[in-house]
Amino acid sequence: MNTKWMIAGAGVLAVAGGLPWVVGYVTEQQWHQATAEVNDAQPFLRMETDNYERGILGARFRGSVNLINPETGESQKLAYRANVTHGVTGSLMDFQPEDGWAAGDSDWFSGEEPKLTLETRLWGTAVLELEAPQMTLTDPDTGETLASSGGLARIEVSEAGSQADALMVWPGVTLSGPDLDIQVSDFRLEQTMSHLTGEVWTGSGEIAVESVAVTPAAEAPFMLQGISVLSSSEPVNDGERLDSRMTFEVAGVSTADERYGPQRLVFALSGLDVAAWSNLTESLSSMQALAITQASGGPQQFEQQMAAMQQVNAAVRDLAAAGFSVGFPELTVTTPEGVIEGSARIAHPELTADQKAEMLMVMQQLTGKMDLSLPVALAEEYPEFRLQLAPLIKQGLLVEQGDSLVLDASMKDLVLDVNGVEIPLPPLL
Repeated sequence: MNTKWMIAGAGVLAVAGGLPWVVGYVTEQQWHQATAEVNDAQPFLRMETDNYERGILGARFRGSVNLINPETGESQKLAYRANVTHGVTGSLMDFQPEDGWAAGDSDWFSGEEPKLTLETRLWGTAVLELEAPQMTLTDPDTGETLASSGGLARIEVSEAGSQADALMVWPGVTLSGPDLDIQVSDFRLEQTMSHLTGEVWTGSGEIAVESVAVTPAAEAPFMLQGISVLSSSEPVNDGERLDSRMTFEVAGVSTADERYGPQRLVFALSGLDVAAWSNLTESLSSMQALAITQASGGPQQFEQQMAAMQQVNAAVRDLAAAGFSVGFPELTVTTPEGVIEGSARIAHPELTADQKAEMLMVMQQLTGKMDLSLPVALAEEYPEFRLQLAPLIKQGLLVEQGDSLVLDASMKDLVLDVNGVEIPLPPLL
């Protein structure tokens, strides 16, 4: 019996000892596959890997990240080195910039250094995490100082790359200069994304900031409190359509003498055709890639550029013909003189196959509605603002109703009606 247990134990130890080698092999393949997918997905960032040296319990390699300017084609190269530790079910990569975390002999982090790691698992889950210590960076030429409390940024990718969850927590950031001081307190970001199809992702997210204090050297200071951005995007009609909504809100604005709020803007998109939107996104990416190739000294690709433009136009037509609506259903801006309120919506009806074949322009079928109300006291309080509004009031585009200036507009058949004043629209699309 003891002999059997000894043999079994030896077998377990042999398997356990060999697992790190298997994990290391899989990790290397996963890394090369992931970098290739990143390079293929967009034209602005290129990842290169050099000298991947893999052992049984660990590995090391060097690489670089090339950031490409889409306007000029110029690239900036960031070189790094990585040490990899192999475990039983996954690996841990520890990244370090080749030239260090600070420029030259500067000590931005008071002796400590940021920690950038990538943890991978055999089943395809990966967690990229950055832990940043306190940082102080001063520009001797301008006298500006950037100070950070340190924080955490984390991205987890799972389900073979079709699911991503992001988290960022930063307690405080301060930018100080001769003319202006800005202090951001308690920044937090949470985002969940799921791949739907093609270039389309869905999910929800939230950005929250407790306060942003702005102190100009020559003007009165003020503070924005309770800043939040909420976003959600979800598939409807069995994944064929997409609804999206984003809400911006500031709970209050404080000065030395008063506090007012809230400020709120809601953006909504409804009934977007998923296939057409994915085609449009892919076509725009192709145009951007062609622009970068030409800007970097590549051969002229006029025919490819024209083909990409035709793909964009076809995708826009498909998107419009499928029907959609977009706009901001809610706008609220609270001022000491009163509240500015408004809403706007533009829509295109869904067309039949015959109607789509006869469609000459997208704008032909567009309809819209907009309303805006702002207090008269606001224009009276600020002469420069009143001068900007004067032409609109004279033309009847803003009408005084009680204590408010009102705009009521609608659009149909390439004609914009604003408070009864009809304005023909040029057929731009």
